[in-house]
Amino acid sequence: MIEVVAAIIYNDTGEIMIAKRRKGKSLEGFWEFPGGKIEAGETPEVSLKRELLEEMQVEINIEKYFDTNIHDYGDFKIKLIAFIAKITKGNIKLKDHDEIKWVTAKALKNYKIAPADIPFVEGIHPPAGINPKQLE
Repeated sequence: MIEVVAAIIYNDTGEIMIAKRRKGKSLEGFWEFPGGKIEAGETPEVSLKRELLEEMQVEINIEKYFDTNIHDYGDFKIKLIAFIAKITKGNIKLKDHDEIKWVTAKALKNYKIAPADIPFVEGIHPPAGINPKQLE
């Protein structure tokens, strides 16, 4: 089983970042919460910070654990560990994705989300201090 991490990144208005997988990569065209594989000797938190720095050239602050999902893609299985995070430094420059979007929790259902990320979509709610009506 491959262990993978994902960041559910909120901006100051409560929108969530999703990233579209680059053409030519597995699951190309699917939207996902950014992250990547955990390397040997890394904690999930260290891995997530490294992946976002490598893939988007941003530093993040991990606010809290969100959830874990095990997904079977048929020829491989992943254990996806998600955390709530915020970007603290840097301007996004994409390496492994074609584009990003900032969307409301409600709007996530309108995107072709990677299968392993779908269970997380159901559990996402506006962060504390954000009125859900603002996000409609």
